Amino acid sequence: MNILDFSSIDDLKRISREICNKGWGEANGGNISIRLTGEEQAPFQELQSADEETSLPFAIPELAGESFLVTGTGVFFRNISAFPQESLGIVRINSRGDGYSTMWGYSAGGRPTSEMSAHLLSHAVRKKVSSGRDRVIIHTHTTNLIALSFVLPLDTAVITRELWEMMSECLMLFPDGIGVMDWMVPGSLDIGLATSHLMEKHRLILWAHHGILGTGPNMEQVFGLIETADKAAEMLLKVMAAGGKKQAISAGQLRELAEAFNVDPLKEAIT
Repeated sequence: MNILDFSSIDDLKRISREICNKGWGEANGGNISIRLTGEEQAPFQELQSADEETSLPFAIPELAGESFLVTGTGVFFRNISAFPQESLGIVRINSRGDGYSTMWGYSAGGRPTSEMSAHLLSHAVRKKVSSGRDRVIIHTHTTNLIALSFVLPLDTAVITRELWEMMSECLMLFPDGIGVMDWMVPGSLDIGLATSHLMEKHRLILWAHHGILGTGPNMEQVFGLIETADKAAEMLLKVMAAGGKKQAISAGQLRELAEAFNVDPLKEAIT
């Protein structure tokens, strides 16, 4: 099987185009990683690494032996479809979980995204809490959610509740809320550790003044999750610009909604 025929690569190319169409993929903004299935790993399982092993500043034994499809550092999302072998790479974590080797891709001499720490640490957490179901992480620069981080308190409960009140689908799609972080230096180990901590409870993480991370089982669901949250943020900004809310979905109505759709809402956002 040709690696370029992987469904994961097709999905990544398609969603990266959607991200650009939304205006979220300016220049080299954003990154994506996918933990590959056993079937996808099989074609290169016996291959030797294309380069020397790269050490990680941490050990993640939970991901030992796993392989990931990862966008490269400096890659423009708009170019992924045309140049997939230059823009993408497949990396394999070593048996100790403290380093990785490139097995395919980055053909122009590139390397994985600078947010590799945030991706791998978060993958380790989501693999555990979802019993292996969550395989995809998308980080992108969602215009409205970033704007919202300038005008609301950087508080998980506050921002979650405000988004839930914008439309019923929000609580239905992300009852676990949106974890909110203060601004941190991009690409640092610190931002990776803080993100992975919030990933224990949330599938959406807002990096203040920077962007959003979303996780889930496939590209379609993660993109839909992010798209819904950013649409709610857009609606909230319009409501604020129009003079503020005169009425909204109440706490009682949110509880009714949660019961009707059998979801467990983030408690601190619904009190």
